[in-house]
Amino acid sequence: MFRGVATLNLDSKGRLAVPSRYRDALQNQAEGRVVVTADPSQCLLLFPLPEWEPIEKKLNSLSSFNPQTRSLQRLLVGNAHDLDLDASGRILLPAMLRDFAGLEKTVVLVGQGVKFELWSEARWQAQMEQALVFRNGDMPPELEGFSL
Repeated sequence: MFRGVATLNLDSKGRLAVPSRYRDALQNQAEGRVVVTADPSQCLLLFPLPEWEPIEKKLNSLSSFNPQTRSLQRLLVGNAHDLDLDASGRILLPAMLRDFAGLEKTVVLVGQGVKFELWSEARWQAQMEQALVFRNGDMPPELEGFSL
């Protein structure tokens, strides 16, 4: 399980050093092989390869005749890139995906269970602002009765 938030820096080539607390898990679980892709929220998703493969298979099994489904396939599968951790535990993020997510020097890596989200610092701050209040006071029905 990947959890926690880490603020990191991209180097001048667009490489991201994966925090050491996650490197061992990625090596053990996926031999250092990951998939990065675009997310509709304009962040990037980073999956260990074995976690991504069933998602990709399911997406590809959906009908491409539905325009919304086809758009999601284009976004997620079309932008997916296979990456390998280098000897220093870094991954080179493709320039096109860095541009899509607005990633510059400072980025935020957010553990989300079996995957990570990778955000620009500004977009992450905006997400946190949104998370602090429910719009119009609406509570999602699945959270009714939920307690921490």
